[in-house]
Parts: sequence; structure tokens; C-alpha cells
Amino acid sequence: MDITSLIIFLAIGALAGWLAGLIMKGKGFGVLGNIVVGIVGALVGGFLFGVLGITAGGLIGSIVMATVGAVVLLFVVGLIKKA
Repeated sequence: MDITSLIIFLAIGALAGWLAGLIMKGKGFGVLGNIVVGIVGALVGGFLFGVLGITAGGLIGSIVMATVGAVVLLFVVGLIKKA
């Protein structure tokens, strides 16, 4: 992975974290926390989509995949925080 790919990955993750924070109102961790969750969520989304056999092509597909992963991650972390 070159530096350009890394920067794009981080930007998509940051955008996904922000979107997930908007979708999951009250379950976020602030702006910076949601950005970190979005970056980790991009990895989770890639794994989940791979397991389900769904391919996400292009920039929009990557953003959707990362956002879904971040929402799932925020949901799971919210459940853990309740316990």
C-alpha cells in the first residue's frame, strides 16, 4: 500500500465514522472518536462484505461499506458499554 492509498483509506474511514455518528445518534464518541471508529469500521465493513460475498466497487461503494462497518462497530461497542 503506497502513501496515496493510505491517505484515501484514512479519508474514507474518517467520512464513514462521521456518517456513522450521525446515523447512530447518542452512540457516538465525539468527532475524533467517531473518525477512529470509522477507520476501524472500514476494516470491519470490508470483512463483513467479504463474508457475505458482496463487492463494493468504486469510491461510493467503499464509503457505503465503511459506513456500514462503522455503524455495526458503534452498535456493538454501545452494547458492550451498557453491560
